[in-house]
Amino acid sequence: MKFTEFNFDARLQEGIEASNYDTATPVQEQVIPYILAGKDIIASAQTGTGKTAAFLLPLIHKMLGEVHDPLSITCMVIVPTRELAIQIAQHLEGLSYFTSISSIPIYGGGDGNAFVQEKKALTMGADFVVCTPGKMMSHIKMGYVKLDNLKYLVLDEADRMLDMGFYDDIDFIIQHLPKQRQNLLFSATMPPKIRNLAKTILHNPEEVSISISKPAEKIKQFAFVVYDTQKIPLIVHLLKTKNFKKVVVFCSSKLSVKQLTRDLVRSKVNAGEIHSDLDQDQREDTLMQFRSGRLPVLVATDILSRGIDIDDIDLVINFDVPHDGEDYVHRIGRTARAEADGTAYTLINEKEQRKFFDIEKLIEKEVTKCAIPEELGVQPEYNITERRSTGFKGKRNFKGKKFESK
Repeated sequence: MKFTEFNFDARLQEGIEASNYDTATPVQEQVIPYILAGKDIIASAQTGTGKTAAFLLPLIHKMLGEVHDPLSITCMVIVPTRELAIQIAQHLEGLSYFTSISSIPIYGGGDGNAFVQEKKALTMGADFVVCTPGKMMSHIKMGYVKLDNLKYLVLDEADRMLDMGFYDDIDFIIQHLPKQRQNLLFSATMPPKIRNLAKTILHNPEEVSISISKPAEKIKQFAFVVYDTQKIPLIVHLLKTKNFKKVVVFCSSKLSVKQLTRDLVRSKVNAGEIHSDLDQDQREDTLMQFRSGRLPVLVATDILSRGIDIDDIDLVINFDVPHDGEDYVHRIGRTARAEADGTAYTLINEKEQRKFFDIEKLIEKEVTKCAIPEELGVQPEYNITERRSTGFKGKRNFKGKKFESK
């Protein structure tokens, strides 16, 4: 289903297109119509299924079409961690870029200036507040948080919040919210404690259960744990020493695409780039060269991960770890299409290790970690502490397996 079929507000649709969204994921396709219809939702959806946009898009659309108090909070999104609060706030900022929607993330660990900004936003009002439970509870206790006209409550990763001991904090916040509101609860799992929480806050909810798609088994997946300074030398080494005919390298930002392409060309690698700064004719010309084999290496943002239709790509490289499991599946799914085999490499720096471990849990596969060539120096360890709540048995404290040339 195309996003144009939801008939979103034109300003929001502009943000959707600028974010390179085209086709809705299964959770978006199922959840968005319910939210637009004003229904409460309980959804079993992992991180990586597109659930963030599944609740942000319809809520933004509804706010654009209704009158609400600009000096109050319209929607509260409660999440378990600072990192998730920042991620959702950034996602929201991108989707609402062409609208007047206001938002602020509220989380612990900030300095005095952050607290002043948070207090000002909570006093003056904001369309969206994305917060961690403990920090929001602290603000509410101080008496200046304006919640009288709140219309929407979202609990994201609810099972994780309960695992972390936030039940009482969440209950405190909910006691201060208007009784009449739309409630959306998202959880990766549905244990009895989540069902009990749902009974206390949801009204005749619609239930949606989505599992993430998995990469094709014929894709050979490998990862390299590296320092940032080793990423480009490693890619140059891989491209020059291995016999791949068509390669796509995915980067998470346009800046990375431009820098990597420039460095590859300087290293005598025949590479081209595709990103949203290029006009349509330039993109089509680059793709035509890639399809014909005249351009063996293509460096691209995720603009290409969902839309490219080329069956003979034999290698995909993730220059950085994708934002979530859905992006990872879409990226590496560009190879091993039709009846062909394919290979996928992912480069993981120290800060991206937890993110990649979470992706491994989602796809239920431990990806082989490989040693880099000795001339590139010592690589960092893959050192992840598993959360007790996960049943994934992936390895920790990895030091590298020898990687054989193709």
